[in-house]
Amino acid sequence: MVESLRAWHPDVPVVQEVLHATFEHHAYPAHTHDSWAVLVIDEGAVAYDLDRTAHRATPATVTLLPPHVPHDGRSATPGVRFRKRVLYLDAAWLPSRAAGAAVASPTLRDPRATTAVDRVHSALASPADVLEAEHGILLLHGLAKAHLGEPAAPTTGDAPLARRLRRLLDERLTETFTLADAARILGSHPSRLMRVFSEAYGIPPHRYVTGRRIDRARRLLLDGRAPARVAAETGFYDQPHLTRHFRKVLGTTPALFAAAARGDGGRA
Repeated sequence: MVESLRAWHPDVPVVQEVLHATFEHHAYPAHTHDSWAVLVIDEGAVAYDLDRTAHRATPATVTLLPPHVPHDGRSATPGVRFRKRVLYLDAAWLPSRAAGAAVASPTLRDPRATTAVDRVHSALASPADVLEAEHGILLLHGLAKAHLGEPAAPTTGDAPLARRLRRLLDERLTETFTLADAARILGSHPSRLMRVFSEAYGIPPHRYVTGRRIDRARRLLLDGRAPARVAAETGFYDQPHLTRHFRKVLGTTPALFAAAARGDGGRA
């Protein structure tokens, strides 16, 4: 009945659980969760009843299932499999009054929402990309609130707060550090920190941290240190994690970068 299934608890603020699964014949009976379930469909389609009203989840949309509201689920076409990814987020992720709006309109069709969810799932592939996953959750939070008729937060800038956050990120550069951690230290909210930092510096906090780590990694590679050691000393989870971000930023691998610096034609 289950073709594939993976579930885990990531160490990311707000995220209780992540589920990736493929089903063909399985049908979920009516049940509830104590969290928000953010569902994306990658293949097929899912028919479901939410509080006794029929809906359908399809690719290129995000489905918001609120806490404590009964819902079921099954392939929209009998015998045709569906592949899904689900984020289970704290019940307090959205205001309690948003649950009623989600029952009436659970489908978010904004392409920015699907992009944000995809980025969260991609970041969750590495334990060290917590900031990037958190960034996607915060983006999705704003889009979900707008979809459900919740008022937007003020957008006024705060350069001193942005500078304080930058100093804090610099101090914790090689640590697994989240905006939730920073918010507790700075007496703010993660969403506000993300907004004021992005406004002040033109990039979100997670991208700033990655760029600073890559800068350090470049210098250490030029000093002749091995990529595995460089990864450990610059805050990356392991050498493949360093390589993935290094290639994304600089268009080459750490080993090829070091080889080119040695003058051997870039052959590692």
